[in-house]
Amino acid sequence: MTRIALSEVVERLQAHYGEQKELKLDGPWEMILWENVAHLADDDRRQQAFQTLKKRIGTEPIQIRSASDEALLEVTRHGIMSQHFADKLRKCARIVLEDFDGDLWPALQLPFHKAKRALQKFPGIGEPGAEKILLFTRSYPALALESNGLRVLLRLGFGEERKSYSTTYRLVQQAVKDGLDKDCSWLAEAHQLLRRHGQELCRRSALARLGTPSGSSRRRRNSLSSRPRSPETGSLFRKGIYTNRAR
Repeated sequence: MTRIALSEVVERLQAHYGEQKELKLDGPWEMILWENVAHLADDDRRQQAFQTLKKRIGTEPIQIRSASDEALLEVTRHGIMSQHFADKLRKCARIVLEDFDGDLWPALQLPFHKAKRALQKFPGIGEPGAEKILLFTRSYPALALESNGLRVLLRLGFGEERKSYSTTYRLVQQAVKDGLDKDCSWLAEAHQLLRRHGQELCRRSALARLGTPSGSSRRRRNSLSSRPRSPETGSLFRKGIYTNRAR
């Protein structure tokens, strides 16, 4: 079976969804706050939480570190585990003040792997999150992937799914690296399109209704090569946007 090229995947997704708008966040610090303001919240709820933070407390690290518990909870109640994430916000503020002297930009100038490790000091920032910050600040051209985008690429035949999420992530990254555009703007657009497709069409629940097995990624990919039976998949399935059809 011939795997569709990543550049063609992105081209087709852009034709379907249109150009994506990037979040208006002021640098790496606000991106870290964005990841911690609300746990398991959709984009709208997270945006509400972030706006509450800006209006109620402010986004400066010293403002967050000195904020009352109730003020922080007013922010984090937009998601679940509100007390835990209020503590995380305060911890983020402490780390950036004590370890980075309040300024993350110099850390982004470090070599790629050191810059990632620096960002991973913060709660809620793993390897994918660190790469996302480096990409969207235009510091390094890396195809950062969150879980929805990763799932799309797995079902297109890039990499293999393993028990360890971090291992799966690295295998997918390795599989796509030869076809990557090194332009940060293109990579940021690819990140957003893959994420959106995973949220709207290539969902876990939708694929389960199509009879996707829970076994190996090889069986999962084979099941997607058959004709879909659900209208949710729409025209993108017929165009082969996340099937693994031979040409």
